[in-house]
Amino acid sequence: MDTLNKTYVRKTWQENERVPVLHIIKSLGRGGAEMLLPETLRQHDQQKFRFHYIYFLPWKNQMVAAIEQEGGKVVCVEAKNNASILFAVRKIAAYVRKHNIQLIHCHLPWAGMAGRLVGKLTGVPVVYTEHNKWERYHKLTYYMNKLSFSYQQRVIAVSSEVANSIKTNYRKIRPQVQVVANGVDTAKYARTQPAGNDIRKQLNIPATATVIGIACVFRMQKRLGAWLDIAKALHEKHADTFFIIVGDGPLRDEIHAKAKALGTDNYVFFAGLQAETRPYFTAMDMFMMSSEFEGLPIALLEAMSMNCVPVCTAAGGIPEVIKDGVNGLLAPVDQPLQLVDRLSQLIQQPGQVTQMKQAARETVINSFSMKKMVAELEDIYNDLIKN
Repeated sequence: MDTLNKTYVRKTWQENERVPVLHIIKSLGRGGAEMLLPETLRQHDQQKFRFHYIYFLPWKNQMVAAIEQEGGKVVCVEAKNNASILFAVRKIAAYVRKHNIQLIHCHLPWAGMAGRLVGKLTGVPVVYTEHNKWERYHKLTYYMNKLSFSYQQRVIAVSSEVANSIKTNYRKIRPQVQVVANGVDTAKYARTQPAGNDIRKQLNIPATATVIGIACVFRMQKRLGAWLDIAKALHEKHADTFFIIVGDGPLRDEIHAKAKALGTDNYVFFAGLQAETRPYFTAMDMFMMSSEFEGLPIALLEAMSMNCVPVCTAAGGIPEVIKDGVNGLLAPVDQPLQLVDRLSQLIQQPGQVTQMKQAARETVINSFSMKKMVAELEDIYNDLIKN
């Protein structure tokens, strides 16, 4: 990497040149924020923008190939933990100078802190995307994030719930907070597209059975233990109901042990981590989440785009997507087992299921498409670059 120069003057950017934009993110694994990056890159105007990506955890690199395939330049500045990310600031600043970066876009607190310091060193404007409610952060993360929050020009919140959390905890007019809802590629995530493997056939699930699923990282917030409790209770009421869990994560052993203890082997299937989730969404009738807290889950939007009825606890930004009884079902966050009775009633009304499937997809097309999201991002980029 280049060494830190004592002074730095941003080079003049010519109108006919592509604008270099740098994304800074802690990891490029299979979390929601990371998985959005190659999808948004595919939709961005790459005749106008040239995208660079810096991440810090080398063992979480699953999205690197996908980003590079879409034309992004990816660099790992290795850091062992959150604190060491901040020691990478000088290296990142050197990268910004070398590549004449005109805008820095950070994701999540520790990458955000580093990016803000780089912005102060280089004079490059910084935009930050907040994916979670502040109340859920560790105290050190919370206060460090808050301390450096003014060192940026714009803040993007992925939902109104996240925006309200920022305003409640930060309580300052600047920087401006703007909601840009997460989006998905509704052309890609559609049942009209080839789905690949026939998952129902592979798992010996009857074509007439009801299939309920989820795709997620196995973390505490997802409450997959409660998810399994719901599955067991619902299967006892409706024996032709089956369940698919796509994903992996730190609680893998715990969740598998609970499933075994509940005796769900014959009707709950663990698919593991999957790079291609569309065949699984195609197999599902409903997408169920029992989360304690959320921002705005990407997998939920992808499933809805593929005509899965969302059945969820009203966590975070989820109620901004689901209108209870119209395009899905909601239960209170502190009462996830309410989903058992709600689902039991819905399963017995196939006509309503069909209507909700269509309504779910229409919701994403109208309000949560990747095209809409990228257009709003580029408006922000253009505004900050011009200033």
